[in-house]
Amino acid sequence: MNEKIREKEVRLIDEHGENIGVVSISKGLASARESGLDLVEVAPQANPSVCRVMDFGKYQYQQEKKQRKGKQRSRLKEMKFTIKIEEHDFNTKMRRVRTFLEKGHSVRISIFFRGREIVHKDRGHTLLQRVADQVSEIAKVDGRPKAKGKVLQMLLVPNNQRTGG
Repeated sequence: MNEKIREKEVRLIDEHGENIGVVSISKGLASARESGLDLVEVAPQANPSVCRVMDFGKYQYQQEKKQRKGKQRSRLKEMKFTIKIEEHDFNTKMRRVRTFLEKGHSVRISIFFRGREIVHKDRGHTLLQRVADQVSEIAKVDGRPKAKGKVLQMLLVPNNQRTGG
């Protein structure tokens, strides 16, 4: 960037994305200073290397923003149920699950067994099957439901996302 560029001649692209042509590095730096921006080497492997007039701080900020947004997409959400859930509560939670799936998030459905409810694991599996049936058009179940202590879990992934197992 700027004075750190060691080439004698560079292909210059202005701040509007237009190709100026091959110019000396001093002319490129002068052009960048004139517009109050930086001269950034974007393709050092090219012959001559390609430099662009841009606001480097703004460019870095936008790249970081893209990376953060990419990380948010693959986030895992969790929805917790119990086997004694009422119909209205079930429908409310299913609306939330549906919005998560439509946004591209994976959703872990967890059914918690309290006290002696653990002897009714069949009710938990029935509830998981009901959840899977409700979202079958927008998501698929990734793997079989797993029991971990007093919790029964199942992972739903959106249809447009690849499964990892």
